[in-house]
Amino acid sequence: MEYKVERLLVNYKTLEEFKEFKGYGLQELSMVDDLEANIIENDSQSPFYGIYFGDKLVARMSLYERSAKFDRYFEPNQDFLELWKLEVLPKYQKKGYGETLVEFAKRFGLPIKTNPRVKSQEFWNRMGFQPVEYDMERDLGENPLLWHPQGLKSS
Repeated sequence: MEYKVERLLVNYKTLEEFKEFKGYGLQELSMVDDLEANIIENDSQSPFYGIYFGDKLVARMSLYERSAKFDRYFEPNQDFLELWKLEVLPKYQKKGYGETLVEFAKRFGLPIKTNPRVKSQEFWNRMGFQPVEYDMERDLGENPLLWHPQGLKSS
């Protein structure tokens, strides 16, 4: 089944919907502060993407474009995407929502780095992500997984 991925507007409605997700945290709280200061009402450059079932947000992720100068993962250094907060509400899990979000991210054609949640390794393996093989100095306590378009390799 094909689901429609939408860029989420940063507004009070979206922030209210985020409270349903387990990963609701500091990022969203800082957006609440920004909203209350009237800085980013309906910001069209939101890093958040989601899928609605009817009028309910049931899956979301944040996607940040990172510059090659911050790349410690790919060879040669290049721009890449960092995928955070991939989450599907429990009642909607195992129905393809998470896969749809990851496939959407892959369509940007850039390498992707993510830090998986506990017990999600099998999902990321199915999606073609692989652990980084490198010295532990670089990982900053993370266990990053990488995906790259054909022809690119991780360092």
